[in-house]
Amino acid sequence: SCAGPVESKTEAAMSELVPEPRQKPVVPTKPMGINTSLLGYIGIDTIIEQMRKKTMKTGFDFNIMVVGQSGLGKSTLVNTLFKSQVSRKSSGWNREEKIPKTVEIKAIGHVIEEGGVKMKLTVIDTPGFGDQINNENCWEPIEKYINEQYEKFLKEEVNIARKKRIPDTRVHCCLYFISPTGHSLRPLDLEFMKHLSKVVNIIPVIAKADTMTLEEKTEFKQRVRKELEVNGIEFYPQKEFDEDLEDKTENDKIRQESMPFAVVGSDKEYQVNGKRVLGRKTPWGIIEVENLTHCEFALLRDFVIRTHLQDLKEVTHNIHYETYRAKRLNDNGGLPPMTVETEENHESNL
Repeated sequence: SCAGPVESKTEAAMSELVPEPRQKPVVPTKPMGINTSLLGYIGIDTIIEQMRKKTMKTGFDFNIMVVGQSGLGKSTLVNTLFKSQVSRKSSGWNREEKIPKTVEIKAIGHVIEEGGVKMKLTVIDTPGFGDQINNENCWEPIEKYINEQYEKFLKEEVNIARKKRIPDTRVHCCLYFISPTGHSLRPLDLEFMKHLSKVVNIIPVIAKADTMTLEEKTEFKQRVRKELEVNGIEFYPQKEFDEDLEDKTENDKIRQESMPFAVVGSDKEYQVNGKRVLGRKTPWGIIEVENLTHCEFALLRDFVIRTHLQDLKEVTHNIHYETYRAKRLNDNGGLPPMTVETEENHESNL
């Protein structure tokens, strides 16, 4: 009889220890200070410039993963996004290259510089995904890879002697390529997004959109949105992480109108009206990749690079990584198990 209250106490303690699975980011409240009129120039306005100089010196990391069946133009699209040969197949397709029997993960790093801003870009390719007769659980190696990067970051973070800047290999963005069937999503698409939408920022993309008419494209986009909603799949930008009304308005427009982006990729240039443009040549004309009346590539590029790149990194760190970290530390009673390597480091530090 006396075991009852003890059990309930331990249960209460346990429930206190278990973290909320996906906590909403805390939006800082605006300080209720009195606006003080300054009698002269102080220089507070230089803080932004100081931050800019610091970040320019260190540069930026961005890790983008591409997932989808072979033949959907994943490599071409990534090359088009960054206007350079950054994907593994950029040297041309090798006829002897066989379809991998299982999903492989290939990460290629590049340093891209534009206007004095350096970005260390890593493109993570997943050849073999969705190409087999039996594609059961083919997302598992991808989920394992994503979690391994969180684990690597966590181990660096809990070291006694931490690096000033932990190398960031975490996947910030996953472009998921949907086949332009015009019908509905395949069970594989739904299963992948169900399993991985909780651990990574997924941006759904309809590949090779030039194979559909404008009406088919609009209809297919609406159908995909509906299917994702019915199946409870949250893609980036997730509604629950909109920080303020401005974010919500902007992101609602993207979620309800643009997603999933119907895109065409090309790394070939053609002459159109005296201008050099990226495009695809067809018997009835040239499809201009960056022309919004032809496809939504420009919208995708602006979204991933020009408006939401920093937010993709923040959601990865503050939400997906935090969820992994809280679960991992809770499972191990505080810290990841010490390996021989970490024990040696610990002794040498002492």
